[in-house]
Formats: sequence, C-alpha cells, structure tokens
Amino acid sequence: MHPTIEAVTERIRSRSAATRAAYMDMCRRAMEQGPGRAHLSCGNLAHAAAAAGEDKARVIRPDLPVIGIVTAYNDMLSAHAPFARFPDVIKRAAHDAGGAALVAGGVPAMCDGVTQGRPGMELSLFSRDVIALASAVALSHDCFDAAMFLGVCDKIVPGMVIAAARFGHIPAVFAPAGPMPSGLPNEEKARIRRLFAAGEIDRDALLRAEMASYHGPGTCTFYGTANTNQMLMEFMGLHLPGASFVNPGDPLRDALTAEAARRALAITARGTEFTPACAVLDERAFVNAMVGLNATGGSTNLVIHLVAMARAAGILIDWADMAEVSSVTPLVARVYPNGLADVNHFHAAGGLAFVIGELLEAGLLHEDVTTIAGPGLRRYTREPKLRDGAVVWQDGPRESAAEGILRPVSSPFQPSGGLQLLQGNLGRAVIKVSAVKPEHRVIEAPARIFHDQEAVKAAFRAGELDRDVVVVVRFQGPRANGMPELHALTPALSVLLDRGHKVALVTDGRMSGASGKVPAAIHLSPEAAAGGPVARLRDGDIVRLDAGAGVLEALVDADRLEAREPARPDLSANAAGLGRELFALFRGAVGPAESGASPII
Repeated sequence: MHPTIEAVTERIRSRSAATRAAYMDMCRRAMEQGPGRAHLSCGNLAHAAAAAGEDKARVIRPDLPVIGIVTAYNDMLSAHAPFARFPDVIKRAAHDAGGAALVAGGVPAMCDGVTQGRPGMELSLFSRDVIALASAVALSHDCFDAAMFLGVCDKIVPGMVIAAARFGHIPAVFAPAGPMPSGLPNEEKARIRRLFAAGEIDRDALLRAEMASYHGPGTCTFYGTANTNQMLMEFMGLHLPGASFVNPGDPLRDALTAEAARRALAITARGTEFTPACAVLDERAFVNAMVGLNATGGSTNLVIHLVAMARAAGILIDWADMAEVSSVTPLVARVYPNGLADVNHFHAAGGLAFVIGELLEAGLLHEDVTTIAGPGLRRYTREPKLRDGAVVWQDGPRESAAEGILRPVSSPFQPSGGLQLLQGNLGRAVIKVSAVKPEHRVIEAPARIFHDQEAVKAAFRAGELDRDVVVVVRFQGPRANGMPELHALTPALSVLLDRGHKVALVTDGRMSGASGKVPAAIHLSPEAAAGGPVARLRDGDIVRLDAGAGVLEALVDADRLEAREPARPDLSANAAGLGRELFALFRGAVGPAESGASPII
C-alpha cells in the first residue's frame, strides 16, 4: 500500500473506533436473531405472501432465500425508466435459482437536470435523505434475506447506500441501468449553451441541442454525479464487476441484472458465502471510493455524499482525508467535463477494469476488501461478456485503447486528483480542478455579492460582471434553502472567462457534477445562514482563491471582518411553494456540508 493511503485509512479507523463498534454491534445483534421472516407470526407471514403469485409457497418457507427489491423506477426520467422491466428479470432469475424476489418498495427519484435553476432544486439534496428513509420503510417488513437496490442518479444511490448500511445485517446488491448511447457531443452542447447565454442564438436552437444530447433511456453520458455514483459502486464492491456502463437495451444488461439476483441469493445467511452489507462497507471501501473519485475526476457532490454514506456505517471521514488522498492519487481519466469523451468512450477505452487494475498495481487501492462478488478488489479488473446467454468474466484490458481518455498511472493527466480542499478566513470549501486550466487556478479579484442565482444572471445580462470578478453567491447552504446546485450559472461565467477575464465562483451552495472550467469554491462551510464569515463579506472586498496552495481568503483585516454586522437577507421567499414548506424540519435539523449535510445521520 502507498504509505499515505495506509496512513489515511488508519487515521479513519482510529477516529471511528467507537462509532464503528456501536454500528457493528447493532448489525451483529440483528444477524444473531437470524432471518427476520422466520420470526413472523402466521398473520404477518400471510400478509407478506398474499400477492406473491407462483412464489407464495416459497415466501412462507423460512429456509428459502427471498430478495427485497427497492426501486427508483419512474418513466419520466431517462436514467430510471429502464428499471421498469428489472423486477421481472430479477424475479425470474431468483425463481430459477430456487428463491424468490418481491418489490419491497419504491423511492422517489428527482432529476437535477429538470430542476436546475428552479425552486424544485431546493428539495434535491434532501431527497437523498428521503430516499434513505423510504428504503428503510421498504425493508422494515423484515421479510428479506438480501436487498437489491435499483438506482442510478445523483441522490438516489447515496440515499440507498445509507439505507443499505443501516440494514447492514443483510447483503445489499446494487444493479444499475447504464448510460444512454452517445448523442450530441458534450463539448458542442456546452458551446451552444454559451452562445445562448451570450444572446447569439435563440431558444429553439438551444432546445434542439439539448434534445440531441438527452435523447433516450439511460443516464446522461457526461461524467456527472450519476455516472460517478456508478463508478463508486464498483470501487466499493456493491456492483458486479463491469456492470456500471453497459447501455440499456444491450442483452448483456439484462444478463448482468439476472446474475446480480443470483449473486444476491448466493450471499445470504442461508448459504455458504454470507456477505452482509456491513462487511462490505468498511473504512477500506470508503478510502477506495475516495481514490476512485480523484483518479477519475468525479463529481463534487460525492464530497458531501461519501461523508454521509460513511457515517451511516459508523465511519467518520472528512474533507481533510479526501484532500490527502487527492494529493497522491493521479488523474488517469479525462471524461467530460474534464475532457471531450463521454462515459461510453471511457468504457470502450478500457473503463473501470483498466483504472482499478492500474491503481491496484500502484498500491493506491485496498485489494483486501470484501465485495458482493467475493473477496478481493482484483475481481473488478475483469470485465463481463455474454456467451451462449450466460455472463462470463475475462481479464480486462491492461492497456488504454485511447490515451486521450485513459492513461496509466505512470503517465497521468496530472499527478494529483481532481478535488482540492480550500481553507482560509472564509472557512473551508472544495474545488474541482481537473477541468480547470492551470492558468485559471489562481485568482485575486473584487467580490460581487449575490443572494440568489437569478440576480447573478441579471447582472451578467446588464454587463455588470464584464471584468475580473469573484462572484459570491451566499445563503445557498443546506440551512438556508436546501443547498441547491448552481449549475445554471456555468454558461454565463464561462462567457466571462472566454472574454479573457479572471473569474471565480465562491458559494456555500453546490455545483453540478458537470462543474467545469470556471474555478468554483463550493460547499463553503460554515455556511452564511449558520453565521459563517462569508456573511460578513462586502462588495469590493478582494478575495483570493489559490487552488494549488489550497487557499480561499478575503484580503480583509481580521478584526475589521469580525466587527462587521453579518448580512441577514429575507429568506422567506424560499421557505414555501413547490413543497419547500414540507422540508422546513430538514432545514432546521441539517448538519454542515463537511458532515454530510444530512438531517438524519
């Protein structure tokens, strides 16, 4: 093992000793009671089996394994529409393997692509915790020997992992839907958006480009939060090897789903390979996730989600751990917005089998982990093939098929990872630098303060930002308004950058997993609504962002900054409408971004 990776892992293990012990004790007590269905009364059991059809006799037998399916299916969202047929595939495979499967429940799945720049985005982050709660309700019947989770996108997978951890006494197998086939190249889509922001094309031209980009079932093809989630599920051993980036409609997709069901039955407590989720989700799995996130230039959203997911398993990680991992993890992938390729190109160039193999050989990943596929992460250097209707795994590529997309550890795109921690008198924030050119990673310019993104757009249209500027958008944290993504600002800020200005964004809100070439210090903590120093910043204050040195600071005398009265804008307009009033309890109970921004963990 690389000594830094080993040291970070040991520090997390030591820090988490008490919470992890309490968590494992909870899981052990549940395992000692044995499969819950065996303890149901006759009435309980009759209710559980009433709609099981041909599998009714199997469901009432406590000696046969039953899978509980938790699904995020809906047919509005491209990423989740393919899940419509997954339960039938899983049920058929389980039946043929001598067990059974039931849909235990559904969870909500909202799309940040639909809600970008809209009030509904203020529900987005908290939907992760709703999904965790809904998954818990689905599994609360205590009827299942294993759980299969069908989810893909931004908050869905993290919410499901939180639930899988809390039901850590049973196995958890995640089955993805895969990305849609490639459409309009992502760089062309971004160019069209910049032209629209500059007023050079009309809405019809913009809509044609967007429809050509997002054109069918499956995840969006850029390397945003959804596809970062899928990558992490392999690095953490919760997918079958090579399952992440097989397109919907490919025969291999259904075959992998059926194989996942058979594997879920094989690793229950009734078999000889019992693999409860608590054994998979240990500190080594989360360190491997950090390495994968940095090596591939993954979504900044996972900087929040990984913390919450780990806490659900009794493991305490923080941004300093991630920054230290980043410092020794080379960036070996360039996928849009970090490059021109999409995830289909990434997969074809060698994909996760190549990346995991490279990182293992460099001692940057823990190989000695437990996975749903069996012991050892090296299993994930193999890739699935379909032969005579059956899935077989063969050795994955040891060389990249396209070094503009994937490179070996020996000649990476950059020597450190895609994420950096920023610290200074404004607090702590993170920045994704993998898509930011080196000449844009340091900026010192006057601040222009805003309290919502619409005001930023209005100032851009009025020409007020046509200069060197640090755009500060505050009161966008979880306590203020649910911490929406501010990705809708990217086209306007990109236009300013293209005009030759030095431009940066500083916010206590989030950016999309597609955050790109504009340097953005995000997730600023403590947030303005919790009394963070950013609430005392004023228009014209000089702000310095240095991604290389890890610095974010206002060049203002400390006593003068402290003496200022903090801004207290009226946030009542964000408190109601489109269901936002229903989440007041969440806003009141939520923790800071660095602790996972969760009201329940």
